[in-house]
Amino acid sequence: MQEYYKILNISTDATDEEIEIAYKSLKEKYSKERFCEGEKGNEAARMLTKVETAYHEIMASKKVESKSSESATVDLSEIDALIKKGDISLAQEKLDNITDRTAEWHYLQSVIFYKKNWINESKKQLEIALSMDPHNSKYAEDFSRLKQKMDYNERQFRSGNSENYNNNYANPEDRQMGGDMGNCLSYCATWCCIDMMCSMCCR
Repeated sequence: MQEYYKILNISTDATDEEIEIAYKSLKEKYSKERFCEGEKGNEAARMLTKVETAYHEIMASKKVESKSSESATVDLSEIDALIKKGDISLAQEKLDNITDRTAEWHYLQSVIFYKKNWINESKKQLEIALSMDPHNSKYAEDFSRLKQKMDYNERQFRSGNSENYNNNYANPEDRQMGGDMGNCLSYCATWCCIDMMCSMCCR
């Protein structure tokens, strides 16, 4: 792509307006010179073709980059909303369609993996997000929280106290989980049993 910018004699960070001006100027120059006799005319004709190709390739590339950037922003925002709604399948489908896999992309993939209860995969995706954006406090906090819960559950499992093993993982983003619903159900079940025992004893 850099060779195309060299043909138009502009820098790679040139604006659309600068590209347009350079293109029109060179096109006018070589369009006139191609009618010259001998090698000068032949060279002008070759350069005119190169100028046309360079211009169209540069503009096409810029359009693709612009669409890719806009698509990534919209899709990631939409995916975040889908995850919060609980539509994990559609969120994963849309995430798979994004080719520009930024740190936020890996973060959202981590959340989706957690929703699927793929804890180790979730942790790996958070690690990638952190490596790409090490100063992101959200990624760092969620990774620390997830790792602490995983370590706690591992200790519980090794000690033989595995009743709460499946209920103690921390979601990379707790707002998308349902809080401590698992523990709440466990408490409710315990109190129901106690109430039934008390009723039997009091008859």
